[in-house]
Amino acid sequence: MTPGDLDLIAGWVSLVLTVLVFSYLLGDNVLYRLAVHVLVGVAAGYVAVVAVETVLIPWFDHTLFAVQGDLTSVEITAVRLAGALPLLFGALLLFKFSPRLAPVGNLGLAVVIGVGTAVALVGAVAGTIIPLARDTSATLGDDAVDGVVLLVGVITTLLAFQYLGARRASTGQRPWPFRALGAVGQLFVTVTLGVLYGGVILTSMTVFGDVIREQLQFILDRIGG
Repeated sequence: MTPGDLDLIAGWVSLVLTVLVFSYLLGDNVLYRLAVHVLVGVAAGYVAVVAVETVLIPWFDHTLFAVQGDLTSVEITAVRLAGALPLLFGALLLFKFSPRLAPVGNLGLAVVIGVGTAVALVGAVAGTIIPLARDTSATLGDDAVDGVVLLVGVITTLLAFQYLGARRASTGQRPWPFRALGAVGQLFVTVTLGVLYGGVILTSMTVFGDVIREQLQFILDRIGG
């Protein structure tokens, strides 16, 4: 099979799947669900292949199957034990399939949640909070107006998600300065979400136009050929 044949098959498959997706305009139907199932299956298969090729195989090569090299036997043993830990926690997760043995799998689940939370926290601090504080301080020095707007937006947005308040009568209520600043922060959040939503719509329309153009070009090429 030549590369041209593969391109032809890929073109027809793409055209058919596009038509199946657009059949949703007529309502939820089996053709649309078939296209969705194909999309989910292909995405899941792609993620599995990437995980195996870029995560599992390199991990096993550098841990469980590590060669002696310049390491001592004790160091090799420690590396292989470290490489076996994910397999152990993964095996513990299999106990979650049994209601009677589910508590045993909680250990593996706790490790997964703990590691995921720690990674997310470090990523949020190092990738968002620190760069945001650095950019805010740099903007204050470069442009006073932009710096003040950015500083006010950051502070009021953080206060918009602050819910500490004094207990009055039977209800809790925030002091009025925090409510006022929180309202300003909600305005910043609304504007930001509106801009992001507009960007998503423009991106979607661009992708839609590209897909339609490619499908029409494919049909015209077949008719002309």
